[in-house]
Amino acid sequence: MDHHFHISLPCRHIDATQKFYTKILGASKGRKAQNWVDINLFGHQITFTKSGTFKFEYPSYSFEKTVLPSFHFGIILPDTEWSTLYQKMKQEDFLYIDETAFLSEKPGAHKSFFLRDPNGYIIEFKCFETPEEVFQE
Repeated sequence: MDHHFHISLPCRHIDATQKFYTKILGASKGRKAQNWVDINLFGHQITFTKSGTFKFEYPSYSFEKTVLPSFHFGIILPDTEWSTLYQKMKQEDFLYIDETAFLSEKPGAHKSFFLRDPNGYIIEFKCFETPEEVFQE
């Protein structure tokens, strides 16, 4: 059985959020009501619930000389899908943090890029050199 991840996040604008995920990232919309929308992001469910004004404090941290946001979520993609999405996001100037390589020549070597959605959430897209090393120390 495949397992799917679900997260529910507050959002400022349902329509702008839906447009970003469906039109920009190519995700599909699931159920929708006046105050929430489900987004299918690579088979995982994100429910965005309209909450009005909210504030997230997410201090940064440093990993291999790259400053990254502590609060972010993401998806691990196969190389072909990752590269296609990366090229599209770069061409359309949506990158928050450009392609960065991490753990080169070590277990868990991967490349990432980051986007910011209309709510200020940071989304990381990862691609591992060796997919079996996702959790390897």
